[in-house]
Amino acid sequence: MVLLRHAAKLARTGISQRRQSIHISMNHSMVGVSRYDPPSSLSWSVDSQGIPYRGCLGIGSTAWGSRLWFSRGKRVLAGHRPHSGGSACSNLRIKSSTWNSSLVKNIIGAAQPNPPPEVQFLVVDEESAGQRLDNWLVRHLKGAPKTLIYRIIRSGEVRVNKGRASADTRVATGDQVRVPPLRLAAKPPVAVSGDAGALSAPARQFPVLYEDDGILAIDKPAGVAVHGGSGISHGVIEQLRQARPGAPMLELVHRLDRETSGVLLVAKKRSALTRLQEQFRQRETGKTYLTLVPGQWPSRQKVIDMPLQRYLVPNGQGEGERRVRVVGKDDPDGQRAITLVRVARLVGGFSLLEVTIKTGRTHQIRVHLSSLGYPIVGDDKYGNFERNREWHKAGLQRMFLHAWRLQFIHPQTLRPVNLESPLPPELQAFLDHVQPPPPPL
Repeated sequence: MVLLRHAAKLARTGISQRRQSIHISMNHSMVGVSRYDPPSSLSWSVDSQGIPYRGCLGIGSTAWGSRLWFSRGKRVLAGHRPHSGGSACSNLRIKSSTWNSSLVKNIIGAAQPNPPPEVQFLVVDEESAGQRLDNWLVRHLKGAPKTLIYRIIRSGEVRVNKGRASADTRVATGDQVRVPPLRLAAKPPVAVSGDAGALSAPARQFPVLYEDDGILAIDKPAGVAVHGGSGISHGVIEQLRQARPGAPMLELVHRLDRETSGVLLVAKKRSALTRLQEQFRQRETGKTYLTLVPGQWPSRQKVIDMPLQRYLVPNGQGEGERRVRVVGKDDPDGQRAITLVRVARLVGGFSLLEVTIKTGRTHQIRVHLSSLGYPIVGDDKYGNFERNREWHKAGLQRMFLHAWRLQFIHPQTLRPVNLESPLPPELQAFLDHVQPPPPPL
């Protein structure tokens, strides 16, 4: 706009020189304005990306008042062409054989388009060895939504050592990972505290059960996802990172369902993460949950060994809702799942169970118990929906499943660690409701 105002000023002045040039550099483009007769018209050239252009800028009077106009030859590109004085431009030599609106954008100093994205070949370092492919990509592709990462993995566009890979593939030191061309949006600004339109995860601290320089164990509340994705903007790990901006690394060691509360382990060092995840893969950890089921659990049923299969239920939103079911042992799509059950105590017409899982399948406890006729109280996917409404009226607003105890070997000291999370107040209150404690003596 400064250039246009300067050009208009030149046109209105009666400078006697045949030519007077002004050169202004904007975004690496050199714009030259040269004065021509008649005084009401100006020629100018634009050097953008090494290609010279010429056109004509004029000033004239119309029924709507004075207007600036710009033309290539006889074509008027902006504003209104004056009634007279435009013939001088029609005879100008045009060095460019093409014309488009990008010339006008270059003239006013618009940003040049970004170069097209290219295929990337990334090499896994020693610190990242053993990490899941999806988590590794989240770490390296800053700004990429998880839905995009899972999509390019499923489609086969991501390759590990020239072969297809799944999201749970463990990368090794020296692996070459091919990433397809991705045009990622700029990283959203950090949210201002109290801003209702905040784009980033809000910082949140969680009760700490244990912490040292290598690991962090928190008491996760029900109703909070452990990470963002699948329509969830953020979860525990994103909130922790916001609350601890100085932490060099915070990564989930394992996962809990959104409606499950209890012990959640987070690694603060890459070496701790890989060693702990190896313990989980080798079933060397002990994960015990407290859960409540209606009726009296059969004491002889101590081991549940039934394969599980994941499937999708159409919900009108994208790929559908994830569900799990029990399948036969000979089903090729079934995954072995082992659950150990012990009755902690009977509470009114319910059984409080201590459930230990030897495999970490999706919804394992919920599906195993429901398949035997003992759905978890308050389970909105595999439970008794009619009785859930009754329990909801009685004050239970969530599923009765709590990650009570976690046992593992410390990745640095190699000593056993036994962490416990007390039963949340809302679950204890429901137990007291169905079986009030005896009055004090």
